Amino acid sequence: MTTINQHKYEVGKNCFKCGLYKQGLLHDLSKYSWTEFSVGAKYFQGNRSPNEAEREEKGYTSSWLHHKGRNKHHLEYWLDYDLEKKDGSVVGMKMPDNYIVEMFCDRVAASKIYLKENYNDSSALNYYLNGKSKYLLHPYTKKQLEKLLYMLAEKGEEKTFAYAKAYMKAYRKYLRRKGQKIILF
Repeated sequence: MTTINQHKYEVGKNCFKCGLYKQGLLHDLSKYSWTEFSVGAKYFQGNRSPNEAEREEKGYTSSWLHHKGRNKHHLEYWLDYDLEKKDGSVVGMKMPDNYIVEMFCDRVAASKIYLKENYNDSSALNYYLNGKSKYLLHPYTKKQLEKLLYMLAEKGEEKTFAYAKAYMKAYRKYLRRKGQKIILF
């Protein structure tokens, strides 16, 4: 099984555990586009994202720029100009909860794929804590994602995914009570 297919399968399993069936099926379909697939094939290494290798060679990655603009579970999709400061700075916007949960599912799956037998329930949290992206998250998004990552590290997958499923069920009820159309992708 290719890394892309393995990752998509793992994220799909995780999303299904959380009740995000449609998102689980549609997750990362842009990876099959030529723009993303060709970079993955050229820079594949098996132990890290091919985007990192392309970035090292070119100074940017065409695949990532394409990917983040088409997949709402990436925090970078939600970056925009700060309306309060009006100085041109970029900040994270509040992500809808279903995309936060999908982002969590994605991080867990990626950790399993890249770390293989070295994966443990703290792996996704450790990757997050060592990354710079946490500084770009909207405070609400950061709080929700960290809650899931810490819960996974402390209580394991079974309890964390059960919590996420109950959370998503409550989120849908909340949206219905507010009279909002529920769009889960």
